[in-house]
Amino acid sequence: MAVAVSLINMKGGVGKTTVAAQLAHAADQDGLKVLAVDLDPQSNLSHSILGVKEYVDHVRSNRPTVVQVFEDYIPSSGDSGAPRPIDLNDIVLRTVGYRKSGSLDLIPSRLELSRTLKNPTGKERRLAKGLAQISSRYDLILIDCAPTESILTDAAYFSSRYVVVPVKPEFMATVGLPLLARSIQEFRIENEDHHLDIAGLVVNEQSEYTGNNEKRLANEEIQDIAREHRWHIFSARIPYSRTFPQAVREGLPFSRVPHARWDRSQVLNNLKSEIFSAIGIAQ
Repeated sequence: MAVAVSLINMKGGVGKTTVAAQLAHAADQDGLKVLAVDLDPQSNLSHSILGVKEYVDHVRSNRPTVVQVFEDYIPSSGDSGAPRPIDLNDIVLRTVGYRKSGSLDLIPSRLELSRTLKNPTGKERRLAKGLAQISSRYDLILIDCAPTESILTDAAYFSSRYVVVPVKPEFMATVGLPLLARSIQEFRIENEDHHLDIAGLVVNEQSEYTGNNEKRLANEEIQDIAREHRWHIFSARIPYSRTFPQAVREGLPFSRVPHARWDRSQVLNNLKSEIFSAIGIAQ
């Protein structure tokens, strides 16, 4: 059975999609069978893995996305005169990403996912139930989450065994960490039969300024919060590089981007090894 991991922080702009996409590519390169799930209405992971053009074509053709998982049916289309029951096989996009012969699949998202938040009753377990039907096909399931407390957060918790928390050492960086701690604690209390653990925090150093006082104070605060909640901080920290946005934009592993620095690629490889070890993925 697959190991399911959610990338979560209650603050946006901390690098959740960057980490999710690069882990997905790395696992694919290692020969693992990977399913990436985009659980954010902004659909950044879908853009990153499919590429902008392919993603836009997918949405314009009204093909099903993760929205249909929560609505529990696939609406009528030009090929069907009536709605039909949900089948996750109709939603999963096979062998996506830069390696067309690889083993990376995707459940894409779209903006309409935000409508699910208007009527959330009874929807929090639907993603978990759907993934349970297909999880035996995969070694790893990665879920990229929206930075808010909502039905989508509960859906991620029910679908996951572990949580990985990207965080940036900058002003207001730690705002989301106490919120996340409280959210997970409440989930555990209400769902004692579900095991959900923080695998660790990923420090994302995506800033040119490495020696300023603000960053030092933010790093100290991250360490204090991690110590308070007994959270592990992965030693490999994502370094600053202008090439990272290009990797996300072009749907590539960082190592495949032209002029990518070897030392930056090695840090990502070390981070992958740390995370996979923490969640029990054999390498």
